[in-house]
Amino acid sequence: MRVRLRGINSKRKRLADGSFRTYYWAWKGGPRLHEEPGTPEFIASYNEAVAKKVMPPTGKLLSVLQAYQASDDFLNRAERTKLDYVRQIKLIEREFADFPLSAMTEKRTRGIFKAWRERLAETSRRQADYAWVVLARVLSFGTDRGLVAANPCARGGRLYRGSRAEKIWTPADEAAFLEHAPAHLHLPLLLALWTGQRQGDLLRLPWSAYDGKQIRLRQSKGGRPVVIPVGAPLKAALDATARHSPIMLTNSDGKPWTADGFRASWAKACKRAGIVGVTFHDLRGTAVTRLAICGCTEPEIATITGHSLRSVRAILDMHYLSRDPALAESAIRKLERGTKTPD
Repeated sequence: MRVRLRGINSKRKRLADGSFRTYYWAWKGGPRLHEEPGTPEFIASYNEAVAKKVMPPTGKLLSVLQAYQASDDFLNRAERTKLDYVRQIKLIEREFADFPLSAMTEKRTRGIFKAWRERLAETSRRQADYAWVVLARVLSFGTDRGLVAANPCARGGRLYRGSRAEKIWTPADEAAFLEHAPAHLHLPLLLALWTGQRQGDLLRLPWSAYDGKQIRLRQSKGGRPVVIPVGAPLKAALDATARHSPIMLTNSDGKPWTADGFRASWAKACKRAGIVGVTFHDLRGTAVTRLAICGCTEPEIATITGHSLRSVRAILDMHYLSRDPALAESAIRKLERGTKTPD
């Protein structure tokens, strides 16, 4: 009789003598299983692990945290988002796993959660805000499912008030990067500047999305489809790039980037080029800025970058253009051309 054991996690490792061996765990992060699959000893160790597995106590916040992670609201999110959420959920579990759900309606509960956020903010205000957002979302899920009577974290505001108003790649930054960075990092720079897309979407972009004239993609955030005409400099770079993989952007070994690997290599290249204060993510705002300086309308910019019109307007009004000297220079030149002055 064949028995199917659910949730088993395995990993193949190379031993000191060069041979390989596969190890098994009852579930990801669970206890190690002994002997080989199919043997009575293996099944016995699995049953023992399952019997000892601690079930979330009813009436405690841990039960809602685990229910959320099993829900479609969590499982349908992008992989990177799920990893980030799990990191924040672990922080919440460490502090409030046994917090009674019956206390969610008490007035002092909101103060308890805010005091926790303030302690996190001593290390990072941004991460403290992120942890609060995740907790609020979990409790919102709980109230919708009838698991929690109230959400004391609703409308909690933010502690972090950062602005990237001056975080724009200048032409000098671009030239320095192209001069000093490895060749395999040139295409990511040009793609970001000429498409205005997010890092994650560009790292996943396949060659099949490029037909020689346009790039077609569906953004991971919001699922918005975008069709981008390819400008001459980007087209020249794409046509000259060897296709080592079905994925467009690859590392020095010709393999698709991991997110962490790309961030590390990009940071080293920027340091080598003497570029400080801007990141790859700022290239998206730089693309918006350059399009606006060239006279593009808000709908035109939104069509290329995939922003909503409201988001484009917010970027132009509050973040990027308010301090860009090139925009002021462009405005004065237009004023000169349109003004009749006496001899």
